[in-house]
Amino acid sequence: MEGTNPVNKKLAAALSGGAVLVLALTGCTSGSDDSKNDALNAWAKQVCDAVQPQAKKIEAANTAIQKETSDNSEPARVQKTDAQAFQDMSDAYKAIGDAVNKAGAPQVDDGQKKQRAAVKELHNLSASYASLKQQVDKLDTKNQAKFADGLKDIATQLDKLSRTGNDALKNLEEGDVGKAMARQPSCKSASAPAAPSAVNG
Repeated sequence: MEGTNPVNKKLAAALSGGAVLVLALTGCTSGSDDSKNDALNAWAKQVCDAVQPQAKKIEAANTAIQKETSDNSEPARVQKTDAQAFQDMSDAYKAIGDAVNKAGAPQVDDGQKKQRAAVKELHNLSASYASLKQQVDKLDTKNQAKFADGLKDIATQLDKLSRTGNDALKNLEEGDVGKAMARQPSCKSASAPAAPSAVNG
């Protein structure tokens, strides 16, 4: 069964880079205790509470793909697992985008501009994972070599996706917003399972 396993390992490595996006959104910085801005703290709590279950969903999808790399899984099984994982990630990023949208703009300089950019970015990520899911669904599981090639192509796209696309999120979380998020218990617990760093090669 040579062929799919190393490729799915590459997929898992690329995917672990994507998990960093969630960690970016969960305010991993240590926040100071100045809770003077009640409105900002309330905003952070609303976003963090909504992000936590989605972060777990993304983590579980990541784990599912990692698990398929550890044994010589059949292409059909890899396809099913990967397609479901991408669908879950697409749903999760959309839900996070919707949560940030619903929370409104944080009360900081350029809050509305930063919030809109982050929502757009999260919805774009959701669309990208939905597209990857469709590509996985179309792969030919009967032909091992073709399947491995198709997975390789998806891994390359995933790698690109994990390296780009979180600038707006980082912008949103600069300064006081990041501190407020770091004070929220739900953001701390959402970022607890640290994502493995992307493996080179």
